[in-house]
Amino acid sequence: MTLVSASRRTDIPALYAPWFLRRLREGFCHWIHPFNGQVRRVSLRPADTLGIVCWTRQPAPLIPHLEDLQSAGHRFAFHVTVNGYPERIESHNPPAEKSIAAVHRLARALPPDRVWWRYDPLLVSEITPAAWHERNFTRLAQALEGAVRRCYFSFPTLYRKTRRNLDAAGVGWIDPPLETRLEIAGRLAAIAQRHGIRLYSCCDDRLLAAGAGKARCVDGEVFQAGSLAPAPTRPDCGCGSSVDIGAYDTCSFGCACCYATHSRRAALTRLAAHDPEDTLLWRPATLRGQDLLLPVHR
Repeated sequence: MTLVSASRRTDIPALYAPWFLRRLREGFCHWIHPFNGQVRRVSLRPADTLGIVCWTRQPAPLIPHLEDLQSAGHRFAFHVTVNGYPERIESHNPPAEKSIAAVHRLARALPPDRVWWRYDPLLVSEITPAAWHERNFTRLAQALEGAVRRCYFSFPTLYRKTRRNLDAAGVGWIDPPLETRLEIAGRLAAIAQRHGIRLYSCCDDRLLAAGAGKARCVDGEVFQAGSLAPAPTRPDCGCGSSVDIGAYDTCSFGCACCYATHSRRAALTRLAAHDPEDTLLWRPATLRGQDLLLPVHR
């Protein structure tokens, strides 16, 4: 059995909900390995999946369907990113207030501890210095109190494309030293605790010293499935094994610090070419017109 990630690479619930719902009804999808180009068939039948972990900035399109999906045997957990950044960093994101309202609706639709807040990435910049984060995080934690018990965060990994996009946004990004990261993490951990939330550090165990827990963003134990085989995506990653059904360069929200999208223009092109009746989220030209009759990837 497989734990499905939907998806670190794009926002399926917000942007591709009709496709996802169709794939759940039909019980499978295809995905393209981002590095070797191989196409695989993934079963989405409840009998074949331990659970589905959704990553999104706006889960609202899926919420009306969750009762029926859970009655059919599907098991879900949601990471919902709510950062509340200025427009220069998050140019086309859903308003934080609408995402917060959706988190509260999710909390009423899912079992406890399967709705998680992501304050991620935590970007320190000239327009979002440490003091700004303390104020902003306090505001968001107050608004999310009672709906979430966990908050996952990480400082951004400044890949070359990330630096390029941040430079283009003109935000004056800063790569803070460990001492500053520990100070920020300690302050946020204390704020979170006051609102019944535990802070978890994603992919940086050095920050556990600030009072954060170690993040396991993909975790079979939340589905009572026991521990998964370790499958870290980066150093200090605590995630277990899963199959991610998303595709890079398909999220159109245009976040300046996104690692999964080279440019919003590329993402908009792929979004326009998306076919909600296809078995692939996005089909490159080399696969157009082909039937994908492949064995199930378990």
